[in-house]
Amino acid sequence: MATSSPARLYCTLVGAVLVIAGIIGFFYSSGFDTGVAGVRADTDEVFGILGVNGWHNLVHIALGVLALAAAGSPSGARMYCLGIGLVYVVLAIWGFIDGDGVILGLVPLNDEDNVLHLILGLTGLAAGAATPRTEAPASA
Repeated sequence: MATSSPARLYCTLVGAVLVIAGIIGFFYSSGFDTGVAGVRADTDEVFGILGVNGWHNLVHIALGVLALAAAGSPSGARMYCLGIGLVYVVLAIWGFIDGDGVILGLVPLNDEDNVLHLILGLTGLAAGAATPRTEAPASA
């Protein structure tokens, strides 16, 4: 790996944790029902805190794998942090506003999930902002 940066550190740590969390989540709930009632019926809480179902677990694994892949490139890591940071902040706000605890009829969210998403989003944005842009080497 070339040089270390806050974005690469974020991608490596958060990516690994998301993949592990997604795998652990399947031990709690692997249901893929849709709709508010179906999602609520299939939702279980990991460690009694974070609501998950099969869709939520797949999202965690996909975002984790993407983060780990982005960690290999300074510009990719920075773009991932800024992009996923924004997504997580929007998701947290949406989750706090939404009253039924189910996003898009697929993914369960509770207040603890929303707080975690807000933390992940803000730290992602901070890591992306703290990482300088990399410029392509000048061609001779």
